[in-house]
Amino acid sequence: MKAFAALTATELRLLFRDPASLFFMMAFPLMLLVLKRGDGDAVPGYIAMIVAIGGMGALPGIVASYRERKVLKRLATTPISPILLFGAQLVAQVVAGFAGSVLLVVAAVTLFGTPAPRDLPMLAAAFLLCTVMVCALGFVVAAVVRNTRGASLVGMLVMFPMIFLAGAAVPRRALPEPLRRIGDFLPLTPGVEALSGAWSGAAALFPLVLLAGIIVVATAVAAALFRWE
Repeated sequence: MKAFAALTATELRLLFRDPASLFFMMAFPLMLLVLKRGDGDAVPGYIAMIVAIGGMGALPGIVASYRERKVLKRLATTPISPILLFGAQLVAQVVAGFAGSVLLVVAAVTLFGTPAPRDLPMLAAAFLLCTVMVCALGFVVAAVVRNTRGASLVGMLVMFPMIFLAGAAVPRRALPEPLRRIGDFLPLTPGVEALSGAWSGAAALFPLVLLAGIIVVATAVAAALFRWE
């Protein structure tokens, strides 16, 4: 446990020292909130966007860099398994996403008078499942694309269309019908739906079940394809 806690603390420090991650997970959602004038309907989508930026935009490059720099190979010969490193990275993404989300929610409620979320337990469950889901997808990207630049690029190429078509950046009702149909099949869509339902007090279990299923499948795919070097 001490080794895992130390790894997690290190991953968090590295994550918060990255200017791009800090901007897109902390400042960028706040800028969108100001532009939307505190629109409460947009906040759950922005939370999904925050965790997608961490899990898909940042994580693949980080994991690929560990492989490229032989960190994983060296760890495999020590009592600290590479699996612990992946677990620490996952926890770091959850903590960073939570920090960005709390900052966003506090700003929305206190500065713009946005109604507070009505179902906090379901919102917490939706947040956790959504975060783990995008991180699982990020591990899949890192398993398929072996170099740092390539993994980062592919992660962002997947992330940016997904946050727009899944309703994280803009409401899906504002999209043309063909784009909404594409969004129906994107893994972030049930995350946005779960967060929005919990926020409004109309939470449904089906989006949570979908998120759990995606986590299981993505984790299995990542485990089957991943190579330490």
